[in-house]
Amino acid sequence: MVGAAIKGAGAIRPDVRTGYSQAIVAVLALQYRGKRTGKAGVMTTISSVIDFHCHHVPEKFALTTAQNFPRNQRARWEQTNRLLSDESLLLREVDSGDLAARVVNIPAALVADADGVVPHDIIRAMNDHMADLAVRHGGKVLALATIDAYDGERAGKEVERAAGELGLKGIFVDAGRGDRLIDAPEARPALEMAAKLGVPVFVHPVNPQPMTARMVPYGRIGTLFARGTINAQALIALVEGGVFESLPDLRVVVTALAYGGLAVAAEFDDHSKSGDSAIAVMRKHVAIDTMGFSAPLVRAAADLLGVENVMCGSDWPILNEEPLTPVLSKILAEAGFSAQEQEMIASGNARRLLGVA
Repeated sequence: MVGAAIKGAGAIRPDVRTGYSQAIVAVLALQYRGKRTGKAGVMTTISSVIDFHCHHVPEKFALTTAQNFPRNQRARWEQTNRLLSDESLLLREVDSGDLAARVVNIPAALVADADGVVPHDIIRAMNDHMADLAVRHGGKVLALATIDAYDGERAGKEVERAAGELGLKGIFVDAGRGDRLIDAPEARPALEMAAKLGVPVFVHPVNPQPMTARMVPYGRIGTLFARGTINAQALIALVEGGVFESLPDLRVVVTALAYGGLAVAAEFDDHSKSGDSAIAVMRKHVAIDTMGFSAPLVRAAADLLGVENVMCGSDWPILNEEPLTPVLSKILAEAGFSAQEQEMIASGNARRLLGVA
């Protein structure tokens, strides 16, 4: 499974059971050799890019991020909040031709109270707004429904309303809440309905406590590490908690911050509690985005999950405000993807997952 990155990289076997450590060494070796010889990959002009990981919070929903984030990050979040509410900015790269579309969500965590909760009527209003946004911008915006996955049966009914009646293309949920992860019994109704309707679930990181507080002194990397940890925990919980086994039609997307969970699953694949290997289960159910745009990690993710399960996603406008096509083209070429594989990652996989032309 790790064959594409490892091909020609010494004596390492192309098998996930050789472990993440050897796989990533092989990837880095391949990248280094490619840069020296000019054979790192094929630089192509990608015809179409869909950014799967985009956020937007209309002004009518009061943002709480600046007050909930650590003091040393509040100034940055005050600026980010202004970007999040700007609908014209949301369409800028699509109108310029850099993107074919944005897949957009309203993160409940950005308007939640100190306990991470958003009232149900606000959740419904968010989804009504997103349905209207998608209609007004026909095809430029592919909207996901905001769902409080930890709201039990009511969450399941809102998935049915938002995806089944309003036509939203998937659902957006928090990876965890308090001491619960996405495999919690309260979250099962939302996941069951998503599987029934055939819509993907974007499992997004939040700020876990007390880890986030512990990592604040280490700046942005420290905070992102904490967020990545809970995204990775959610990924492992879905596999080892039997969620995918009981919901064979469920498809989820995680961010590149969840790579630690993917790496551990590869390293200890034979120890999975599932009936199949952990990586085999993930390849059936899990897609990952390109957030951060690291060529070696995108390459390794594709080798472990399959290139059909890697999608362009930037975390716009929080981590990225620049045109994506040049950045994506560069890192996919550096990672050694073929022209066809680059098109898959750029937009083809997102179109297939969301059921759009």
